[in-house]
Amino acid sequence: MSTIDTLKKKSVFSKRGLLSLISVMATAGALMASSAQAATLKMATDSGAKGSPAGDTLDRWADLIEKNSHGDIDVKVFYQNELGSQNEVFDLHVAGDVDVMLNWPMTSYDKRIGVIYTPYMTLSWDEALTAYSPGGWVNNMLGGIYADIGLKFFGPWPEGFNGVATRGKYATNIAEAEGLKVRTMTVFPAPQTMQALGYQTAAIDWGEVYTSLQTGVVDGEAGNVIYWDYEYFRDLLDYYVRSKHFFMTGVLSMNQDSFDELTEAQQKVVVDAANDVMMAQFKAAKEQDEHYVAEAEKAGMKYFELSDEQIKEFARAAREKVWPLMDQEIGSEIMDTIRANATAL
Repeated sequence: MSTIDTLKKKSVFSKRGLLSLISVMATAGALMASSAQAATLKMATDSGAKGSPAGDTLDRWADLIEKNSHGDIDVKVFYQNELGSQNEVFDLHVAGDVDVMLNWPMTSYDKRIGVIYTPYMTLSWDEALTAYSPGGWVNNMLGGIYADIGLKFFGPWPEGFNGVATRGKYATNIAEAEGLKVRTMTVFPAPQTMQALGYQTAAIDWGEVYTSLQTGVVDGEAGNVIYWDYEYFRDLLDYYVRSKHFFMTGVLSMNQDSFDELTEAQQKVVVDAANDVMMAQFKAAKEQDEHYVAEAEKAGMKYFELSDEQIKEFARAAREKVWPLMDQEIGSEIMDTIRANATAL
């Protein structure tokens, strides 16, 4: 072989080696970039154990995110009480220590969040779902309020109209509520609403409700749709009166800083998954609620659906006594919007 041929051959080998080296480096670079963009999200709820409707929603939300990100996002799920009380977990969410959450809003950061607990805004399922759906008047208000405390609002997770579950005695009007002491949520205006309906109240964190009922601190629980009272307290409570003072809904949200740290593709995966579980709950909520009414009755709890006039008696009292307080706490601008859109009595 000539010297020229030898040099040519070495040149070919050198080019091949260089191309091989470039290929290896490119692959390594791609892997490093992929690793750098991978994300781990901490997802939690303040209410709902694994296997509950809320817990099942977390599981589906997490599965959709992991599947549709093709493993690029890892989700760690935490159920009720695993990271603390309702207030504590919401604190973690605002601080960014919980990235993604199904929450029942706390008003410690912004009292305007209490708009979701305005008593008797709507009185029917159709009205409520229209108001809370994307583009609805309640939905639009909540999105702006959540943004102001550093949270990205994906949408509501509706449960239905709540009521009052009690032991030994029940009330279908204001006069009958006298002498009954009930647990309320620890947010404004939950205690004020029940006081307007004639009850004595004690604001108690969700994790302490069972003990409070068991020891007689309160005679009942006035913060939830029937599922929660059936599932957790059916051995303690005898009656459930559907007072409809709040349309109960959780909220699907994400810490805004956590969201901003994701790539655009990852953000889309999280948003699409949130929309999926939200719309599924809009379709399932009424049927779920009716199912648990039947289950509660089977378990021996007596259920009362109030007449329109009975509901309106409660609604008039709550609007007269609580809505002016809300003008002071959350502002007349928001309350004017509520007055303009609320169900006519």
